[in-house]
Amino acid sequence: MTDVNRVTRVSPVPYEDWDADALDAFAILAPGRKMPPSNVLGLFARHPDLAKAFLTFNKHLFDSTLPVPTRELAILRIAWRRRGRYEWAQHVLIAKRAGVTEEQIAEVRATTPGTLLARAVDELDTDSRLSDATYAELSANLDDRQLMDLVFTVGAYGLLAMAFNTFEVELDPGLSAENFD
Repeated sequence: MTDVNRVTRVSPVPYEDWDADALDAFAILAPGRKMPPSNVLGLFARHPDLAKAFLTFNKHLFDSTLPVPTRELAILRIAWRRRGRYEWAQHVLIAKRAGVTEEQIAEVRATTPGTLLARAVDELDTDSRLSDATYAELSANLDDRQLMDLVFTVGAYGLLAMAFNTFEVELDPGLSAENFD
């Protein structure tokens, strides 16, 4: 039975309909190359100005001062907390390529944070700040720029989870949200 009160969400622009403005916005991700089909980019194609601004920022986070495994574990933790299925599916693959183990990914899903990084993500998500104790522990291993990149990464991927959940972005073909539910 169909819910007659169901609101139609913003749907991704089909790949073949990406226009010059969208392609220009996506060029930040891969200069000189057309990006492959993606439901997320299809969503961003609906608003090229937003796409260009956000993807420029997001590219910095992807190339930031954080070690890749640290970045990916932080992204997975915020995706898990925010129930960001799309981000989870994408970043499990990226994390594994970066050397993150199945055990570390399982720790991300723990109800009680078992690692300093998970505790930091949880504090940022719950309190919009880090406690003095967590900040002190993190700063023993991360410099100022890395701390900033961590906070902005958690915030940006929390925002992405919010947007992708709101607009009900479906997984791309071939992506699996294994161990998500």
